[in-house]
Amino acid sequence: ESLPQELNAGLDGTGLRIAVVAARFNYVITKNLMEGAVSTLGKYGVRDGDITTSWVPGSFELPLVAKTLAQSGRYDAVICLGAVIRGETSHYDMVCNQAASGIAAVGRETGIPTMFGVLTTENMEQAINRSGGKVGNLGSDCALGAIDCARLLQSIKTG
Repeated sequence: ESLPQELNAGLDGTGLRIAVVAARFNYVITKNLMEGAVSTLGKYGVRDGDITTSWVPGSFELPLVAKTLAQSGRYDAVICLGAVIRGETSHYDMVCNQAASGIAAVGRETGIPTMFGVLTTENMEQAINRSGGKVGNLGSDCALGAIDCARLLQSIKTG
């Protein structure tokens, strides 16, 4: 479940520049993740002009584009969104593992918060529930995490 609202009360995205990159594969799910992320960023003060959205073919391609965005120096955080559903692909484990390790490496290598918003589910119902259904929206959760981590790193850097 998503965090209680009061835990996000102090978050302020004003002035932050955020990149959101999403996989087109399983678009019926990832479009909801993208909408959740962009909407939540806006609710917390990130201006439309400070949000850049990009689409890649699938979750496997997320790390490369995320790293390029992070290295550009134009963004305070990068959000990666995708959906890998076990029943939809025979190479589920490989795609999940490569997406997870690649996205984690981007943050470590660049120092830019890089959020892992890739649903890894057993079936479409679970994916629907986690992309705006009864369990919340992972895109929204990643947007909150991006703001939180970007602000934390800014406070560390400025002392």
